[in-house]
Amino acid sequence: MIATIEKMKVVLKTGCYRDFHIKRTRNFKFGDGFRDLFDRRLIENFDWGLIFITFMIAGLGLVVLFSAVNAGTPSDGMHLLFKKQIIWLSGSFLLMTASICVPYRMFDKGSIIIYLVCIALLVAVLLAGKFVAGSRRWLALGPFTVQPSELMKLSLIIVLSSTFSGMVTEKGLSFKNLLKPGSLLLLPFVLILVQPDLGTALLLLFITATMTVFVKVEKKVFFTCLAAGISSVPLAWHFLLKDYQKGRVLTFLDPDRDPLGAGYHIIQSKIAIGSGLLSGKGYLKGTQNALSFLPEQHTDFILSVLAEEWGLMGCAVLLLLYFMLLLWGLNISYCCRDLFGSILAFGITVMIFWQIFINISMVMGLMPVVGVPLPLISYGGSSVVTNMIGIGVLLNISIRRFATS
Repeated sequence: MIATIEKMKVVLKTGCYRDFHIKRTRNFKFGDGFRDLFDRRLIENFDWGLIFITFMIAGLGLVVLFSAVNAGTPSDGMHLLFKKQIIWLSGSFLLMTASICVPYRMFDKGSIIIYLVCIALLVAVLLAGKFVAGSRRWLALGPFTVQPSELMKLSLIIVLSSTFSGMVTEKGLSFKNLLKPGSLLLLPFVLILVQPDLGTALLLLFITATMTVFVKVEKKVFFTCLAAGISSVPLAWHFLLKDYQKGRVLTFLDPDRDPLGAGYHIIQSKIAIGSGLLSGKGYLKGTQNALSFLPEQHTDFILSVLAEEWGLMGCAVLLLLYFMLLLWGLNISYCCRDLFGSILAFGITVMIFWQIFINISMVMGLMPVVGVPLPLISYGGSSVVTNMIGIGVLLNISIRRFATS
């Protein structure tokens, strides 16, 4: 693990162009991908460690979700939401398997198509999406609903990886080089922001910014963009954020200003986390959860359920699993011999990192509540599918690390 961290420090400091063993693959054909399916080295190099970590996190998620939806309400059978999550996990496992089988370099060839399909889904949400709790974010597909903004995160990473892999230089990207990546970000960012879904829109922005820094930009570009971002905060406050979003920011700064309204979520979450102490109150015995004081306990605030029932020790186990998952993803990125694959693996790892960071900061009151689920732990089909497909792509890159062309 320490060696992997040191490797990534070198890459982040010098830019991935300076990593001599990474190169851009240009001669890959779709026929090569189908022949690749029968390569015995795929089984020999299969990344069982990543699979184990993923299943451990998903299994822990089911255990915590069962408590979140059942505590305080005894039932003879499984809760409907718990059943749905099992179905989503089973379906996402099949999609993860499919994403392993298709050689990742085929995503490079079809990146624009994947991006445009997700854009079309976002437009469909605005035209005929399901309206829930003041937001139009979901498309109804029979008994299930899909949130295209979740899938957009992965498609943006793919198209940015394809774009960046063709323009990386030792000097770093210039303002001109950033026009195309910026345009690819802007359209989904606006479409998601008007739903409104500030959390996912910010995730797209953070993912794009981190990937851009990873491939290296000129110093003047970096500092100019940083200054522009800071100076745009007042403009965003007055012209971009809606009243309820401003309320969330003000509540973050002072939760006690409206303890029974906007500040209720954060206050109850802190109480649940603090009451868990070192070892927790015991499984299914969390009072904040059982008495329904904790809102959204099965989605955005599921970490509070874990902290109350399992305490600091339970949270430490989850954070350790997440740390191993992120480190594994960074190692896959570093070891990949193809520039597109390296950037793609880094982008997926960054996507998972930002979701973890924002959700944990949110439930602890360190960031405003923006509605970002905890990967593989929170209830939500679209989030589970997106993250499992992303992990499948990481496995895809890892088992094809022997490829040199």
